[in-house]
Amino acid sequence: MDRGSNQVSPREDDERKHELEGYLRSGQHTHVEEANDPEPPADDDIVLDAGGPVPPPGEDRERARSAAEADALRLELSRHLERSTFPADRQSLLSTLEAHHAPEQALEAVRQLPDGKTYGDVTEAVRALGGAPSG
Repeated sequence: MDRGSNQVSPREDDERKHELEGYLRSGQHTHVEEANDPEPPADDDIVLDAGGPVPPPGEDRERARSAAEADALRLELSRHLERSTFPADRQSLLSTLEAHHAPEQALEAVRQLPDGKTYGDVTEAVRALGGAPSG
């Protein structure tokens, strides 16, 4: 069997062929190190409160829950509002959210903003709604 200009031995050539066989059949990498990529969350994953699996009791629980809701709203608004949108009033925020097909929950929250006020960023708008984002 003539190997031409192959620079590896026939044994090493067979080893490399064996290593690539799984990759060629599956179309994805077969090495363990590359299998450590994080998976996206599933649709049926359990959502935990901000206080962890067992929220702190009493007033701390409500504070943690409202901070988590404010953070969730801020993140949802940030997904649909660009930096160039700000400074903006309630009507311009609504029109931008509608243009970006934002969910109804985000639109409803912005509809509750006081009219006639200008907001410098998403965090200011969430604070105007009574939310105090953490961080």
